[in-house]
Amino acid sequence: MIDLSGRVALVTGASRGIGRAIAAKLAAQGATAGAAARDRNAAATVEEIAAAGGKAEVASVDVADAGAIDALVAGTLARHGRIDILVNNAGIARDQLMLRMKREDWDAVIATNLTAAFALTQAVLKPMIRQKSGRIVCISSVVGQSGNAGQANYAASKAGLIGFAKAVAQEVASRNITVNVVAPGLIETDMTRAITGDAREEWAARIPLKRLGTPDDIAAAVCFLASPEASYITGQVLAVNGGMYM
Repeated sequence: MIDLSGRVALVTGASRGIGRAIAAKLAAQGATAGAAARDRNAAATVEEIAAAGGKAEVASVDVADAGAIDALVAGTLARHGRIDILVNNAGIARDQLMLRMKREDWDAVIATNLTAAFALTQAVLKPMIRQKSGRIVCISSVVGQSGNAGQANYAASKAGLIGFAKAVAQEVASRNITVNVVAPGLIETDMTRAITGDAREEWAARIPLKRLGTPDDIAAAVCFLASPEASYITGQVLAVNGGMYM
């Protein structure tokens, strides 16, 4: 069993789906999980973790707001004196074919999915460097590896996270800080539950394991990369997609 006792984690986009599962999994392994989200549903994540006997705290924050990010990190350091794990999970999608995509939809997706990861990573690196340890995990997507029609903005943001993580990993490896990526495939979330009937069967048929993944599948991968067992892994992309893209 992975032991994260005494570790302090920040998980963005933790109000539902993959983010909530990640925060719960980290807390179940002993970490104090900071569940950050721009809506109030992050409180439900914290309540769920507490009911299971874990430690968590809620932070209402819009990751596209640089000032809010600074306040989030400063507040966490004031309460705990350290930050050990950052999971850049927050993300949005505003799908449209390229010829019809509005500039504001491009900007919004890049700001939330990619620029926020830059700002959060930069903010937590200072305390991580001081403590000479840290784990940073960025949640990308199979779309960032394969591309997908109608998702130029989303695919660019998720591919950008991969390049970003590899570059930062090289910069901070000497400080005992690892930076990795988890790239989910098609996962059971509120968004994918809207896919029903024949369309759902068609998507499942494209996956060698013949099923959609679960948020817990992603959380398990993140938890491993955040653990001492993954201390010699950095700059890598762990694809959790059932073989959907090899």
